[in-house]
Amino acid sequence: MEKLVCVVGPTASGKTALAVALAKAYGGEIISADSMQLYRGMDIGTAKPDEEERAGIPHHMLDIIDPSEEYSAARYAEEARVCVDGIRARGHLPIAAGGTGLYINALLGRVWFEREDSDPAYRDELRAYAGTYGNDALYQKLAALDPAYAATVHPNNVRRVIRGLEIIRVSGKPVSERLTYAREMPLAYEPVIIGLCPDNRETLYRRIDRRVDAMLAAGLWDEAARLHIRSLSDTAKQAIGYKELFAYFEGACTREEAVGQLKLNTRRYAKRQLTWFRADPQVQWIYYPEDVNFHLILQKLRDILKTYGIIEP
Repeated sequence: MEKLVCVVGPTASGKTALAVALAKAYGGEIISADSMQLYRGMDIGTAKPDEEERAGIPHHMLDIIDPSEEYSAARYAEEARVCVDGIRARGHLPIAAGGTGLYINALLGRVWFEREDSDPAYRDELRAYAGTYGNDALYQKLAALDPAYAATVHPNNVRRVIRGLEIIRVSGKPVSERLTYAREMPLAYEPVIIGLCPDNRETLYRRIDRRVDAMLAAGLWDEAARLHIRSLSDTAKQAIGYKELFAYFEGACTREEAVGQLKLNTRRYAKRQLTWFRADPQVQWIYYPEDVNFHLILQKLRDILKTYGIIEP
C-alpha cells in the first residue's frame, strides 16, 4: 500500500510552514486538508497561504469552489486522491496538510460514504427545528438516536448534527455503526501522520491571538464585509473568522466584542482539533516550545520518514 504523509494539528500551530519545509526538503507538493480554504475569496480569515508562504511549492485543493456552494468530505476524498495520483506521477512526494480531521480521514479511506443518503426536505425541517427550539434541542435528537456518534459532535455544529440525523433517517443505521464498519475497511493509503503543536496550551493561545491580530491588520474586516453581502452556503456562513464579524455588521455586537469572540471561538476550535487528533493513535506528535525551530523538527521527521521507507536511510 502506498504511504501518504499528513501534517495535522490545531490552528495556528505552524502546519502550513512545516508542510512547505518538508516539501522543499524532499521534493513534495501539498494538498490542503482545510475545509474552508477550498472557498475562493475566503483568504485572510481562513489563513490561506499566500504566494510568499507557499514558497514556490505547488498547493492543491485551494480556491476550488465558490462560497455559495456546499461541499462534502466524500467529494473532497475523490478530488484530493486525484491530486495524490498526479503528484506521484510527477515523481514528487504528496503531503496532505490541514486541520480538518474529517477530510484527513476521508482522504485516507477511514470514512464510509453513501451518496444516496440525502433528504433535502428533512434537512430543511431540521434547520427550522433548530431555528425554533435551539441547537441543543436539535443535538438531543441526535444523542437519543446515536449517542456514540453524538459524543464526537459539538452541539453547536449544526451542519454535522443535521447530517448525522439525515444519514440515520435515510439509511436506518446509526452513523457510529457506519464509522465502525469504515475502520474495518482497507485504507486508501498507509498513513504517516505528523502532529504539530506547542508544548503547552497558553503558547498555542498566544499564537492564535497574534494570528487574529495579524488577520485584522491584513484586511479581514474588508474581506468579511465583501462576503457578508453575498449569498453564502450554510458552511461558509459559519466559518470562524467571518461569522463573528458578520455579527458586528448586523448590529449584534461592537467591534471589540466581535474580535474577542473571534479569538475565543478560534481557541475553542483549536481545543476541539486537539481532542480529535489526540484520539488517533497513529498521529506521531512533535511538540515545540514558544518558537518553532523547523530545522530541529525536520531532523525528527527525517528519522520518521526513513522508518517508513519514504526516504532512503
